[in-house]
Amino acid sequence: MYAIIETGGKQYRVQEGDVLFIEKLDAVDGASVTFDRVLAVSKGEGLVAGAPLVSGASVTAKVEKHVKGKKVIVYKYKPKKNYHKKQGHRQPYTKVTIEKIQA
Repeated sequence: MYAIIETGGKQYRVQEGDVLFIEKLDAVDGASVTFDRVLAVSKGEGLVAGAPLVSGASVTAKVEKHVKGKKVIVYKYKPKKNYHKKQGHRQPYTKVTIEKIQA
């Protein structure tokens, strides 16, 4: 059984026990979060797709920890004008473990 959920402007295919790195959530470590934006649920008999959401479906996950991604260097440069600017960015993520899919 799997589900397709939407969070942080992205869609994820999840099963029970999966570990995901999603966009940062406002939740403390060890807390339980519920994703109500379920786009599709696959059961043994077939796929149930929502229009746009599956009514009554939800996915429960546990927040493991908050982490940062790898550093991305942004370098701006204009030749012959003595202009250069270096900037770094690390995207914050939340590590979650999928516990239960309710459909």
